[in-house]
Amino acid sequence: MARRGRKGRPINGILLLDKPAGMTSNGALQETKRLFNAAKAGHTGSLDPLATGVLPLCFGEATKFSQYLLDANKRYRTTAKLGVVTETGDADGEIVKTRDVPEINRQILESVLEQFRGEISQIPSMYSAIKVDGQPLYKLARQGIEIERKSRIVTIFNLEVISQAEDEIELDVSCSKGTYVRTLVEDIGEKLDCGAHVSALRRTRAGPYGIDQAITLDELADLSDEERLSLLRPESSAVCDWPSVELTELTASYLKQGQPVQIAGAPTEGWVSIFSESKDSGIFLGVGEILEDGRIAPRRLVAMH
Repeated sequence: MARRGRKGRPINGILLLDKPAGMTSNGALQETKRLFNAAKAGHTGSLDPLATGVLPLCFGEATKFSQYLLDANKRYRTTAKLGVVTETGDADGEIVKTRDVPEINRQILESVLEQFRGEISQIPSMYSAIKVDGQPLYKLARQGIEIERKSRIVTIFNLEVISQAEDEIELDVSCSKGTYVRTLVEDIGEKLDCGAHVSALRRTRAGPYGIDQAITLDELADLSDEERLSLLRPESSAVCDWPSVELTELTASYLKQGQPVQIAGAPTEGWVSIFSESKDSGIFLGVGEILEDGRIAPRRLVAMH
């Protein structure tokens, strides 16, 4: 039997979507994929339906690098509603407990927030997308099943108060991959002796991409096809903050065959983005890892297009 052809056209690049509230990340991806009539696309880690903000969408060859955006640091602006605990840790969940909010001056708040800066331990919510035996936790939670979750270490690089009212605190959070802002807000609420949940959440940065670079679905729908295509960023932008190396055409030919290569002046360890020399500017080949002997081993390469 002949294989069914993939629907849509081959498109390569990264679109920065400003995800709307009330839509799943996959729903936003499918709508964007339809607007582009793209054959292949994927997102780089889910935002909760309640959340808005930067959602990088990878098309075609760019999907090879989505994992590196998934692993990248993130930044959020969130509002913590004090005195109300919900089933899911956000405003979409059923209220399970209400408590009086004590008087919280800036000094008290700052002393609590200080406990959450740097490396902290989090126990993921039962309403997270973490999979256990192939089942997302949130699906088990909806069946009334609760299982023990292992704590994980995450890093809060920055945690600052933007504004404070009687029962609401707006926070700016910069964090490592795997951080659950809902869990962070719940834990802060417990330390303040009143409980809390996330009433608003906006991702303002994902890896190298900021919210000022993102476009909404409505704006995208109003553009011509040519204008939409012009918004796609190159695959290399996913790793633009990595060290980079440039290879001669000959060295690049060996790398493309899967062979580690030696290059003068390369970093001594870690990962690098790899370019091949060209007259105008380097051609992005993919990413590689520095081996113990100093050679660069190819890890993910783009197909030339």
